[in-house]
Amino acid sequence: MMKKIFFFLGCLFILNNLLAQSGVQYEMTVAQDGTGDFTSIQSAINATKAFPDKRITIYIKNGTYREKVRVPSWNNKLSLIGEDAGKTIISWDDYFKKIDRGRNSTFFTYTLKVEAVDFYAKNLTIENTAGPVGQAVALHLEGNRCSFINCKFLGNQDTMYLTGENSKQYFGNCTIEGTTDFIFGSATVVFNHCTIVSRRDSYITAASTNQGKAFGFVFMNCKLEAKEGVTKVYLGRPWRPFAKTVFMNCELGSHIAPEAWKEWSNADDKSTTFYAEYNNSGPGANNTDRASWSHQLKKGEAKKYTKTRILGDWVQIYLNK
Repeated sequence: MMKKIFFFLGCLFILNNLLAQSGVQYEMTVAQDGTGDFTSIQSAINATKAFPDKRITIYIKNGTYREKVRVPSWNNKLSLIGEDAGKTIISWDDYFKKIDRGRNSTFFTYTLKVEAVDFYAKNLTIENTAGPVGQAVALHLEGNRCSFINCKFLGNQDTMYLTGENSKQYFGNCTIEGTTDFIFGSATVVFNHCTIVSRRDSYITAASTNQGKAFGFVFMNCKLEAKEGVTKVYLGRPWRPFAKTVFMNCELGSHIAPEAWKEWSNADDKSTTFYAEYNNSGPGANNTDRASWSHQLKKGEAKKYTKTRILGDWVQIYLNK
């Protein structure tokens, strides 16, 4: 009798799981005009299954979505796909003094925050419209194996915060605009065929790579541009002592400062950071007056900088998207 009861309970458990799984919506649409499943991006994310067995995709129709969006860690394997990168816009305007939460206020200013792993986004503009008022993050990315394809990130100071002790992230065919330290953080990141636009004389990157990590920020085949009147921009300065940043096969505009790299408040960081270039072109690529503590990679050294070696095999599925 007991065996029959256990068998029945086991079957009931399996049936309940199957019914729960069958109710999962793997594709959703967000449209402001009410023609989709949801009218806001966050409401769609909130409705997705936690820890799904396969990828969930949210399609977003054109429009400017005035909302502060968070993808929590339990919403892994999530894709946000916009209709058109220039017309599907996630916009918010928080900044350091507005948040007013003490010295760490920067990390609460995001427009989009991604904590989940295996996140994918395509055809989106993510912007922080606060203006030149201090730290104001557009994208706060913590997750591992996250990728953005054909997206735009618009801001001023601290446009993109890319972090996570063991996180590896990929940006392909994206546009990134900002002023001071507008690409910063500790993650291992590849930027491939991206356009990097400086809106003011300042610094592009502020890496905080963890000690012992083989790679930090790596820019491949990117184009560095500037707004009118911008004439002196540095490729980077170290936010932490072991910062690593490499530009290779990139086109550098005339706005890039001759020395290219700058120390921050601690002069000793010059002996522990790794800032390097390889085979760059354009008027800003002349390395005659580069900072003495930066590096020009040799051909043999450059060979280790491949996308899969830096990020792992998972990135292969995104390389041609």
